[in-house]
Formats: sequence, structure tokens, C-alpha cells
Amino acid sequence: MSKVQVVTLSEDDAEQRIDRWVRRMFPHVGQGRIEKACRKGEIRVDGAKVKTSTRVGPGSQIRVPPFPLPAEGDVKPKPQPRVTDADAKMIQSCVLYRDEHIIAINKPPGLPSQGGSKQTRHVDGLAEALKFGRDDKPRLVHRLDKDTSGVLLLARTQKMANELTRAFRARTTRKIYWALVAGVPQPRWGTLRWGLVKAPGGGRGEGEKMICVHPRRVDSTPDAKRATTEYAVLSTLATRGAWVAMVPVTGRTHQLRAHMAELGHPIAGDGKYGGSGQENLGDGWGAMLGGELSKKLHLHARTIKFEHPVTKKEITITAPLPDHMQRTWDYMGWKDNDVAEDPFEDQDQ
Repeated sequence: MSKVQVVTLSEDDAEQRIDRWVRRMFPHVGQGRIEKACRKGEIRVDGAKVKTSTRVGPGSQIRVPPFPLPAEGDVKPKPQPRVTDADAKMIQSCVLYRDEHIIAINKPPGLPSQGGSKQTRHVDGLAEALKFGRDDKPRLVHRLDKDTSGVLLLARTQKMANELTRAFRARTTRKIYWALVAGVPQPRWGTLRWGLVKAPGGGRGEGEKMICVHPRRVDSTPDAKRATTEYAVLSTLATRGAWVAMVPVTGRTHQLRAHMAELGHPIAGDGKYGGSGQENLGDGWGAMLGGELSKKLHLHARTIKFEHPVTKKEITITAPLPDHMQRTWDYMGWKDNDVAEDPFEDQDQ
């Protein structure tokens, strides 16, 4: 058994839940044991009893009880899967930006952000290859759907993870997505405010499916959340398809995909929200445009802008299109430099 300890968090420690801090310090101790220690008052903060959700931060004095040593514990730490040389080279080649605090990658389509049911290869696991001299791997501060490509931020310290998470919640970061949608949205610029609620039996995580709810019915619909998306048509191919930029003002699950499908212009290649029964206000039904176009999802997190929490400089990170979308853009005759970096700036003024 370990001894009773009193740990004072330093200025470098980020604000966090007490149970998560304990799990990081004692990875062999299970969540059930931590909850019991909180209930019995064995874990205290500044002398007071706590709940697992109690938040601690710089200066907090945490009393830690005698926990079983790893060999005695009833919960063994999960072994970290080894990152193959090929995967390490791949994920390192995705790095778009790196400093002492933040790493940004261009997430490939088809690679999940985190693990889940039947998902053993994902960005969170491959981040072991993104330490670049640090002891700990970088932490995800937001996610992209498995089949969505583009800019994904990771924090190199827990404190930076909290700072970036706070910025996302305060909506001080700006994310611009590019997509190919079926048909041409009318009007060509607008704001979508349908709420979102999880479909019955819609699964979890990547398997979820969301249903749009009219703004007037959001408050009266159980579990529905408000969601706002700005969109702008950048270019078209007759009435068949459109290059659309989108800004998710809120960050709900599948928000962009569900909103564009509800508008009648599902994102190309989106089988979940653009199946054969989905209305397409262009020249057909669903999100499969056919011809030479790839059947993969055409949704890409193109740009992210944010104030660096340490340097206070504005950082803009742009991710090149994935191969399947670049082939589509070439087929359509669309060029990256034909459009403004932020096509919404003129409308905002």
C-alpha cells in the first residue's frame, strides 16, 4: 500500500476534475475505488470532502489515501498498443503546425479521432508518435468524425488542453469547413438554426444519427440542443453540385451533415444523412452524385483560427484537401485560390 499523501498542485497544473487527476496520478486505481474514496472522505481538497466532479487547480491541496500498489490493485492499467513504424511515419507526416504547446494535424479520412467499438487504430492512440521529446503524448481537444478530414488540434500539456477546450466552449475559435453538396443551396448564403436530437436507437459515437428539430420546437423537445451553422456557396457545377463553406457556430454531433441534409443538399458521399430516400434539390436523390466522383464523404475541416493561449498571436492553420476531394475539385475545375480564405468576412461586415 502507498502512504497518505498531500499534494499541492503547481501553477503548471490545469483546472480539472478530481477523479481525472487521481486517474492520471494512479492509473491502476479504478473509477469505482475513486468514487468510494470520495464518498468516505478519504480524498479531500483543502481539507474538505469532495465529489468526483469537484474541480481542482493550481494551489489546491489534495489528500490522497493509501491506495493499493499496482501489483495489488484490482484494476490493471491497460497496455498501450505499440504504434508501428509505418503508422508513426504516417501520423508525423500529417503535422501541419507544432510548437511547445500545440500540435495541429491534417487528419486523414477514415481514421477515427478516438477509439470506440471495434476501433483500435485512431488519432488518440497514434499520438504516442507525436511526443517529439516529451514524456506524455499530446491530448485531443476536439474531434472530427471518422470520415471527415482536416485540421485537428492536440495540446501538448494538460494546462494547454484546458485552455484550448475553454476557447472552444467560448466560441473564440473559428473553424471553416469545405464540402461538396448535392444540388445548389438557395439562398447561396445563409444561417441554419435547426436544433438536433439523437434519433431513437441511433447508436453511440460514430454510430449516432441526429434528427433536425425546428427552432420553435427545440425547447419543447426532450434532449434537443440548439445548433447554428453558417454556410456560403463558393462555386457550382450547373445544378448538380456546389462547393460550400460552412462555419459550425455550435459544435453538435454530425451538425454540418444533418443541417445540409435537412436543407435538401446532403454532403456528397454521406450515406448516413444522404441515403436514397433523402431529398436532393439538385438533379436527383441522395448524396451519391455518380460519374467520376468518389463515393467517400466530401467534408473537410479546411481552416481553424484561434488566439494562441500563450503567445496571444492569432494562429491560422489550413489543411490541404484529401486525395479523393482533390480529384473531385480537379474534375470540377475548382481551385483553392479561387475563393477567399474566409468567405464569411464580407457578410460579417
